[in-house]
Amino acid sequence: MATIHTYDVAKGATGERDLATEALGTKVLYRTLKEAVVQYQANQRQGDAHTKVRTEIAGHRKKPWRQKKTGRARHGDRRSPLWRGGATVFGPRNKRAWGYQLPRKQRLVALRSALLGKVQDGEVKVLQGLSADKPSAKLARKVLADCAPQGTALVVLVEPDTNLWKSFRNFPQVRVKPAVEVNAYDLLAHKWLLAQEGALEVMEQRFDGIGGGHGTCQQDSQAEG
Repeated sequence: MATIHTYDVAKGATGERDLATEALGTKVLYRTLKEAVVQYQANQRQGDAHTKVRTEIAGHRKKPWRQKKTGRARHGDRRSPLWRGGATVFGPRNKRAWGYQLPRKQRLVALRSALLGKVQDGEVKVLQGLSADKPSAKLARKVLADCAPQGTALVVLVEPDTNLWKSFRNFPQVRVKPAVEVNAYDLLAHKWLLAQEGALEVMEQRFDGIGGGHGTCQQDSQAEG
């Protein structure tokens, strides 16, 4: 059992909530987290660095001067790597695909372990009553000022919400994602996890079938202020 902070958006009041951590495992698996981060970064790698070899250089293949009796070094054509504007020797080629996929269960174990680390570090806050009828930067600014005054923040929603996404999208170092799309890298790349009420339960449902039991959030707090 762990204690996480709550924040009532309408009242601006803070409180606490008990979170059962049985579904999150018993310890943070750092090696699994590293593998998940490396996989995510590899999938983001474009690998578009490409240099041209002699056959890809535009231009003629005429010999610049005759082979002998000029007093100069012999050359075949101006596409040689020895010439300025010529080909590149052993340069990078965009023939390699850097992306790969870890097993689904391993990715979920990494996500579960990252969430456990956030809970242990006290960097998880539940936002009660977070909703918007229309995009509101004023609402987002108040939430960030009260819950994440410093550092990056990941706002996790129960389900995709265009109004909330538009409210937070222009703030630097803030990202908004639904709970079903969050991965371990998202949690590790942001200091604060601001979860809409019910989003943690949606994330816990994703851990079904990977072992470690099931957990539920139990609200047992009094709002302050």
